[in-house]
Amino acid sequence: MSELDSSMGGQWRFDPEHTRVGFSAKHAMITTVRGAFNDVEGIIDLDVDNLDQSTVVVRLQAASVDTRNDKRDGHLRSPDFFDVENYPEIVFVSSTIDEVEEGNFMVVGDLTIRDTTKQVAIPIALLGVSRDPMGNLRAGFEATRRLNRRDYGLEWNLPLDTGGVLVSEKVTLEFEISAIKVEDEPQG
Repeated sequence: MSELDSSMGGQWRFDPEHTRVGFSAKHAMITTVRGAFNDVEGIIDLDVDNLDQSTVVVRLQAASVDTRNDKRDGHLRSPDFFDVENYPEIVFVSSTIDEVEEGNFMVVGDLTIRDTTKQVAIPIALLGVSRDPMGNLRAGFEATRRLNRRDYGLEWNLPLDTGGVLVSEKVTLEFEISAIKVEDEPQG
């Protein structure tokens, strides 16, 4: 486990300015629509000696959904989809983290969308760790995971005259995470 050394142990917080939690889905069965959640918080508590004691918690504000189309975003916020007035957050809480090969992890946990919680496994790659110009210890991660939106009560759809449906049931989640280690201020 050369990627994980003792300097990495401790708490890491997602840098919202350099983190993207997005998604993509087929529209009308022929094009891909992409979007993201602009209000993302995440905390990684990493125990490098006991990885099974480590945790990841991610909170997305559902109302921050952004597909670059106001009408579509409004529909996604409505009771047809995320119902943001009743379910303002989408939350993931890990239960296990396992290094499946060097720099690649399987993070298993509970994903809650609306009032439905399902266990999901997310394969995550550690891209690297380095100090940024401001002196922060920063780690980069990437992951994708395909889910069926209907498993979370996101049922709305319209049939197409040519067969098929307007919005695919399968949605790909996309994670591009930059996390900064919480470090003590140097004593001066």
